[in-house]
Amino acid sequence: MTPNLVGRVREALRGDQRVDPDALIARLAAVRRFLEAADGQLPDTQLVPAHTLVERAGTRLALSRDHTVVALAGATGSGKSSLFNALARFELSPVGVRRPTTGVAHACVWGPLDGATRLLDWTGVLPRHRFVRESALDGDDESALHGLVLLDLPDFDSVQRSHRLEVDRLLGLVDLVIWVVDPQKYADRVVHTSYLREFHRHRDVTLVVLNQADRLPPAELPRVLADLRRLLDADELGGVPLLATTAVDPNGITELRATLERTVAERQAALRRLAGDVDTVVAGLEELVATEPPTDVPDTGPSSGLTRALAGAAGVPAVAEAVEGAYRHRAAASTGWPLVRGWRRLRPDPLRRLHLPGPPTGGDAVDPAESPVAATSVPDPSATQRSALGLAVRAVADRAGTDLPDPWATAVTTAARSRLGDLPDALDRAVAQTDLGLDRRPAWWRIVGGMQWLVTLAAVAGLGWLALGYALRALGLPALDYPRVGEAPLPTVLLLGGLLAGLLVAASTRPVVRWAARRARGRAEKRLTLAVGAVGQEHVVEPVRAVLARHGQAWQALRDAARR
Repeated sequence: MTPNLVGRVREALRGDQRVDPDALIARLAAVRRFLEAADGQLPDTQLVPAHTLVERAGTRLALSRDHTVVALAGATGSGKSSLFNALARFELSPVGVRRPTTGVAHACVWGPLDGATRLLDWTGVLPRHRFVRESALDGDDESALHGLVLLDLPDFDSVQRSHRLEVDRLLGLVDLVIWVVDPQKYADRVVHTSYLREFHRHRDVTLVVLNQADRLPPAELPRVLADLRRLLDADELGGVPLLATTAVDPNGITELRATLERTVAERQAALRRLAGDVDTVVAGLEELVATEPPTDVPDTGPSSGLTRALAGAAGVPAVAEAVEGAYRHRAAASTGWPLVRGWRRLRPDPLRRLHLPGPPTGGDAVDPAESPVAATSVPDPSATQRSALGLAVRAVADRAGTDLPDPWATAVTTAARSRLGDLPDALDRAVAQTDLGLDRRPAWWRIVGGMQWLVTLAAVAGLGWLALGYALRALGLPALDYPRVGEAPLPTVLLLGGLLAGLLVAASTRPVVRWAARRARGRAEKRLTLAVGAVGQEHVVEPVRAVLARHGQAWQALRDAARR
């Protein structure tokens, strides 16, 4: 609420502060916060009363702080127009035997009309049906009612639908309602079920009068009033003032007039009416929020069903398997026999097949974020994997919305599925940008590779030495005298020993490579699982948590708006 409006509310209160304006301001602000939190989450049709209250409260408090709008409402033949004229002491509203007589609202203003013009414009009373109760002949007789705007409403049981609609509209705008009933129809079902019962939260601004009391024998009047009080108690209107009036006798409205004078003097009716409106709106909104905000936040850990389903849809098992194969492939290319390494490099790298980071070039890994290839070649999810992902998303929504009312549970489900269309690309990017742990060659690869080069050079040296001796003999030159290791010539030892050592090194490192490849696969799978879990957090869980947060805000706002 704006500071100007806050000032107007405070100025609207005079005398005995039975309605705290600051508390009323806080409650109206809380209703506004509820609407902000519920906007887009709940159906608009369910928020219409709250929107209407916020708009109506601001307008009413901004229009006039010196006037009290009181409406006379009643059924056909209840004599409310006669009562209206009796209070005004003029024939202002038409009275006759034809029913309904009052087709439009009439207004009588005590005091200058200028101050009430904007208020009457807001209520929609036509200028030709506005009257001023101000006369030099009255002296100070009417001064106690200065500030009263009395409305004579159409009959709410009129056969003309436009009359009923006008009554319903004005009943939502006035500050205080005087329900006029007569001895014949005071127990009519329409007045009790359609109107009085609906005003049980506005008992502070409700008054009931049994008009035409002169038609009852004096002995019957107490019995009729007691029966009417019983009906009012059944309508949850216990304690509402109940008066007996008659328009044909000036003394028959004395008590009613005194009540109006007190109401006008207090300047409290508008605040009481708004407080009752807030009560009504809050009661209608209570079913739209849970008793307590949900505390069960969806889990997206590695073991959660959503993460497992995302991992399956992202092809994490296939990528992890490719990591294991790539590790073996690269380890063999680095630790294998140098003479066959070139042939092994001709075989495709398993990760390259998936358009994932391949072997490092120049000691640096290829950054997938800078790769010109925008997407991986990870196999598309199968129908089973897509179905599992849909069920996992649904499970997250169901778990989060278990204790929520249907509108919020629906909003949670909608939020959980709101970004499903973005998931494939997001998962693909997450897989492509995950560090799979193969960007650096382990040190032991270099050590084993160096050993392989040494034994290979030894074998080549031995072979070359033997070839040189063979060539000299073929040319008839003196044969070389080979050094011996025991009975074997050293070149032969170098050749056969180098070949045998190379095979032994390769054979001994193969189990280590398999073990290290499985570890690399496990590390990559964990990293990929965390990456796809983050995608699930962003695309599924965060929208759900946003709805839960807004529900919490709405829940707290509704608690603040409740009467304290």
